[in-house]
Amino acid sequence: MRLTDIHRCEIRPGRLVTWTLHPTTVESVAELPEDTRPPAYVQEAHVRTARTVREDGLFVPTWLGTAFDIPGQVDLDVLQGALRTWTLRHETLRSGFRWADAPPASPDTAPGTHTPPASAPSDELRRFTLAPEAVVLHREDVGDFRDGAVLARYLQDRFDIAADALTWPNFIYTAVVRDDCTSVCMAFDHTNVDSYSIFRIVDEIHQLYTAGLDGGTVDTAPVASYVDFCASERTHADGIDETHSIVAQWREFIARCDGKLPNFPVDLGLDPEGPLPTQKLMREWLTDDADAAAFEAYCRPYGGSMIGILAATALIVREISGQQVYRTVVPFHTRARSEWSDSVGWYVGGAPLEIPVGQVSDFDGALDLVRTALRAKRPLSRMPIARVLKLLGSDFRPTSPDLYSIVSFVDTRGIAGSERWADLKAYGLIRVSYGDQVCAWVTRLHEGLQFAARYPDTDVAQKNMRLYVTRLRELIRSVADGAPDRAAAPMRDAAHS
Repeated sequence: MRLTDIHRCEIRPGRLVTWTLHPTTVESVAELPEDTRPPAYVQEAHVRTARTVREDGLFVPTWLGTAFDIPGQVDLDVLQGALRTWTLRHETLRSGFRWADAPPASPDTAPGTHTPPASAPSDELRRFTLAPEAVVLHREDVGDFRDGAVLARYLQDRFDIAADALTWPNFIYTAVVRDDCTSVCMAFDHTNVDSYSIFRIVDEIHQLYTAGLDGGTVDTAPVASYVDFCASERTHADGIDETHSIVAQWREFIARCDGKLPNFPVDLGLDPEGPLPTQKLMREWLTDDADAAAFEAYCRPYGGSMIGILAATALIVREISGQQVYRTVVPFHTRARSEWSDSVGWYVGGAPLEIPVGQVSDFDGALDLVRTALRAKRPLSRMPIARVLKLLGSDFRPTSPDLYSIVSFVDTRGIAGSERWADLKAYGLIRVSYGDQVCAWVTRLHEGLQFAARYPDTDVAQKNMRLYVTRLRELIRSVADGAPDRAAAPMRDAAHS
């Protein structure tokens, strides 16, 4: 699934229909008792960051979403049934948070209406969860849009409000209806989803919709709940203290990053005393399928393409900035058990990585360094970073929606339905708004390797990000040229990525 923003995902004009939770459903939340299962540390950190940034006077949308087509003339009743059934499968979508002294929403507040945080809110975040039978979708026929650019702007503005971290409900479903096909667009606050969750939606909705049309059935039993995972992970995380070896390793890493978590280590033209900058989106193809496969073959003895992308980045960063050690936080999924594989949620942790790339002279040497470092540090990703920072006792007051920069790699070819994504115009949606970090995603698709990133909108950042992507493409292609011989070489121990 190609990653992009709402303005570049091929949504053509048509009649817009939206679904949010019904007003009676929203009103019922005020009477719900507390759900004793706490938020995950990553969820709580996200909500607190949003509140801090909002209190500083800036509204920073951070939602994720997806867009895809349903060919032919759509049956909206059947589609609504599919959307509701899918919602009921994933408990996190009917679970939200409120500050201990403030209700989640006013009874007079319509679904999707922005509610600012209460003045002097409590510092305790508590969960509530709707019963499945209380979930009712409210459909609204917004009207016809004849201009695709106007439609995209409307959707972005609507998603900003409806999928806001500080309100509930914090997701919205839409459909742009035409005679030949309908484009479904869905947006969620990050507390509910990660990229893997987004990637799975297309096939699940298509299955439910097709079954509804045919009068058939698919397995609609609830999957393992992310809410349960949150409680389990938090119990585990609360079992360590500041003397734990994981905390010690993070403390040493942060000290070597000058007391901060790392940004992308090239000049981004940032003003340390200036306001949070706007961001830009960069997205393009790195290679076709043949070169992507050859690059994978070359890197396979060391653990695969993820190792290769990080090794390439370390070398390129050294070339651009002169830094002899590449420091970053590498995202890993935390779906450690198979029961979580079908679950929608934010199953992501981070591991601190240091690559002394100044010690090597070639790509193979960088591959070996990355493999060794990841093998040692990946276990740290099972411990939420927010818990570690709390134990460190340092002042990591969140002033940016991103705590650190990332370079992420995901191979999506094994995800159900991925072979149809291009035909269905399926996209993962990124909201690009404000931020002083670089978030970059390299995605392995059936067509090749795609690159997407959001980065600070400065001339210096644009120049250096363009240089980085150009060199990344060149390095991948040059490595791919040597892959046939490497593919036949004996396998070394591979890091699991």
